[in-house]
Amino acid sequence: MPDESYVGRQLPPSPTYRVGREKIREFATAIGEDSPLCHDPAAAHAAGYPDLVAPPTFSVSFTMPLIEAFLRDPDFGWDYGRMVHGDQGITLHRPIHGGDELVTTIHVEDLRSRAGSHMLTLRCEVADVAGAPVATTRALLVTQAAS
Repeated sequence: MPDESYVGRQLPPSPTYRVGREKIREFATAIGEDSPLCHDPAAAHAAGYPDLVAPPTFSVSFTMPLIEAFLRDPDFGWDYGRMVHGDQGITLHRPIHGGDELVTTIHVEDLRSRAGSHMLTLRCEVADVAGAPVATTRALLVTQAAS
């Protein structure tokens, strides 16, 4: 059983993640996004952006490893091997750009057990190093209770 005392907790902020142009290009290519804003710095600058613009779902590339590390912590007690992804939501407060330096803070919002499954809702607040909000993500993760 996952440790219910985590509900309401905020985990320590992540180390700074520097958004690289190649990471944006690779992610955009992987999801089939061919916008010049994601691939060509000149096009991004011409459109008024400081650098390449990441696709809206790009934050998953650096928040999911943080979530995974938390879920694999034996103190929390999550059965990672039986997990499925139930839902995901992303709210951008501004576009993510190449060169951004971002910090993620995970919040444990909810943990419920129902019909032999545990359902966990995590919220990630992504901010720049000055503390300005960049994105908010929510993930609903589900794992089967041990038999």
